[in-house]
Amino acid sequence: MGRSAAFFDLDKTVIAKSSALAFGRPFYRDGLITRRDVVKSAYAQLMFRLGGTDEQTMARTRDYLATLCKGWPVEQVRQIVAETLHELINPYVYAEAAALIEEHQAAGRDVVLVSASGEEMVRPIGALLGVTDVIATRMGVVDGRYSGEVEFYAAGPSKVEGVSELATERGYDLADSYAYSDSYSDRPLLECVGHPTVVNPDRQLRRLAVENAWPVLEFRHPIPLGRRLRERPAVPVAAAALGVGVGVAIGIAWYGRHRRTRASSSPA
Repeated sequence: MGRSAAFFDLDKTVIAKSSALAFGRPFYRDGLITRRDVVKSAYAQLMFRLGGTDEQTMARTRDYLATLCKGWPVEQVRQIVAETLHELINPYVYAEAAALIEEHQAAGRDVVLVSASGEEMVRPIGALLGVTDVIATRMGVVDGRYSGEVEFYAAGPSKVEGVSELATERGYDLADSYAYSDSYSDRPLLECVGHPTVVNPDRQLRRLAVENAWPVLEFRHPIPLGRRLRERPAVPVAAAALGVGVGVAIGIAWYGRHRRTRASSSPA
């Protein structure tokens, strides 16, 4: 028997918003995106949410991402993320997800974040959660700037490629491993492990979970890290889950605020 791991999708699974869209406001403020990009990004996000499981839609999203980011200084993006992480991401981490991650780690499993968002965003979010391993979209870089090429787009079946490579490298037994996601586009990820669990699922994924008798979790309590450390809330769904088993990379300020309002006032 090999080691086991737990693979977590990020948006609406671990955090109550889109990780990429969250940084739209500072990207706009610092001149990386324009007003025209605002409209295009909103449309691209909508199309992904409506039909993101389709390979053609994923390809269009990937190509749009590459074109939009071409020429951006990589260090500037990293600096923006570092400066705004605690304001834009920390308050929206689900307490239930944080507890579940800690339980897997306490059980000796490696925890891996698997997200279509850019690695420059996902890795710092992982660090915030005490997670060092991530599988995320990687952009080509030339002379410190994004080249306009996508080296690896971590969406759909490509997530399984990344998971399989890491499993081979680390010796993970995927049949004894866990995966969590909210989106039907992650069906390949969920099906590649022995213990799939859906979290805040969309309609298609909920139907698939019922058909396959997969556990369904509802995460509803985004709490900042400081409060989690003080209160250490009990999260019964975490123990139950252990017992039984993309969006575009750029967003906009008004859409990020809209998502934040929805996440705090209504079920996902």
